[in-house]
This record gives sequence, C-alpha cells and structure tokens, in this order.
Amino acid sequence: MNDPKHRLTAADFDPEILKLFDQYVHGVIDRRGFLDRAARYATASGMTAAGLLAALSPDFANAQKVPPTDARIKTEFVEFASPAGNGKVRAYVARPAQAAGPLPVVLVVHENRGLNPHIEDIARRLALDNFIAVAPDALFTLGGYPGDEDKARELFGKLDLRKTADDFVAAAGWARTVAGGNGKLGAVGFCYGGGIVNLLAARVPELKAAAPFYGLAAPLDEVGKIKAEMQIVYAEKDDRINATWPSYKDTLETAGVKFEAHVYPGTQHGFNNDTTPRYDEAAAQLAWSRTLALFNRTLRG
Repeated sequence: MNDPKHRLTAADFDPEILKLFDQYVHGVIDRRGFLDRAARYATASGMTAAGLLAALSPDFANAQKVPPTDARIKTEFVEFASPAGNGKVRAYVARPAQAAGPLPVVLVVHENRGLNPHIEDIARRLALDNFIAVAPDALFTLGGYPGDEDKARELFGKLDLRKTADDFVAAAGWARTVAGGNGKLGAVGFCYGGGIVNLLAARVPELKAAAPFYGLAAPLDEVGKIKAEMQIVYAEKDDRINATWPSYKDTLETAGVKFEAHVYPGTQHGFNNDTTPRYDEAAAQLAWSRTLALFNRTLRG
C-alpha cells in the first residue's frame, strides 16, 4: 500500500475500513470516531488511522479530466430564485463553446459535500458530450462549498433538507428554460444526489430522464407521479442503499414507470467517483456510457 506508483483501489483496504469510511462520509460517525475505530486496522495496513482516512479521501487535482480553462467549453456561475426553498440557488453551468442549435440540459446533483471540484468536472465532461450541464450547490446559502471536505460535511448537517430539496426542484425549473437549451431536461446525481434525482423524478413531471447513482429511493407514495425514463445504478457492496431497492422496484413496476436498474458487481458505494480509491474504472465507464445513452436517446430531437 505504500508504493507511490500504485493507485489505491478498494481492494487495498480491509472491508471493515471501507464500512467505517462509508459511515464517516454519511455522518453516522465523526472524524474522531473513524480514527478511533480504524486504529485497530492501521498496523496491518502499514499506515496510521489518519493515513487511512487521507488515503480514502478525494484527490481532486489528479482525477480532473476537463480543466476549467478548456477552450472547448464555456462555464459560468448563475443565481436564481427558489421561493419555496432557501430563497436563492447558485449553480455552475457548463456548455460547449460552440453549439449547432439548442442543446439538451442535464441537472447534475452532487454528493453530500456540496458543489466540489469533482462535480464541477462532471459538468464539464457533459459539456464536452454536447449537453448544457447545470450543477447547483446545496451549500450556497451557508456560504457555498468551503473548499474542504470535512468542513463541507459539517455544513451539510446544518441544512434544512426539505428546503434544500425544494431548491433542486427550483433548479430543475430554471434549467429546463436555460438559454440555449432545447427544453428537454435530464438529471444525474450521486449518493445524496442520487436520492435527490429519484425525488425530482417524482416531483418534476417535465423531467424526461433520470440517472440516480446509489441514491435513496423516492418516497414510495410519490412514485406513481414519475414520467421520466430511469437508469438506476447500484453498487453491489452498499447494504444501506440497496435495502431500499426491493420495495422501490415493486412500486416502480406497479406504477408502470419505464426503468432499467443495474447492480455493478464487486463495487462500493461511490464507485463512479474517480477521486477516491472506491472508484471502479470498468464499472464507472459502463454506468456512465449507459447514462449518456439514456440522455442521448431521450433528450435530443
């Protein structure tokens, strides 16, 4: 694990460490709780508990695929009203520098850290695939993503999640009418954002396509409202999220929602995030190709 040339993967960590890290990421335990419980595994790994946490944490710079200065795209920050939410939303918008005609729009919903550099990079990747990407920051009314994952985690716990959900509904409405868009809207989200995308599918009838990655199910009593075609992504080793799937699947089928669901073998929660060792390249590439196929099929023409 100490080889500097070796990119760490989930296989380099004891499964119990990965479970502890998932609990830490989702606020079940705090930093001290992780360090205290991880200490028993640190010696065998050849690292300290703090080293384990650092190794599992995002490395944004080395994972970036599309620099903000890429001449093929244009980016900007915008603000718009959210009367039912926190009053105002700020979002990062990425689009091709040159576009022939109106483009489909994709709302990009971040994990439970706010609009960090990885999610901005996801938006830019979509712009290179000829979409307009709109990525709101749930932390905007608390000062925005603070540039530090631990501080972002603390801020996220202060959100009024009901109002924040309404902020994303407002963002979907704004994105659907964004200048240069063709009026067709899709949404993709990860972790917390996957749950928001499931919720948006139920609450935004204009949404054409939804790709939730390892997110909590939509409220079952609202599933019947879903009009979007869905591409639902799960990690195999993700008991917390996967526990919601059986009842969600039954409700989707009963409601006649058009959907596909895929469980990616051997993967951890967060496997699409290429800034951390939980990233699984093969699974992420397949899941993303399916997501792009969904958006290209439903949002163009």
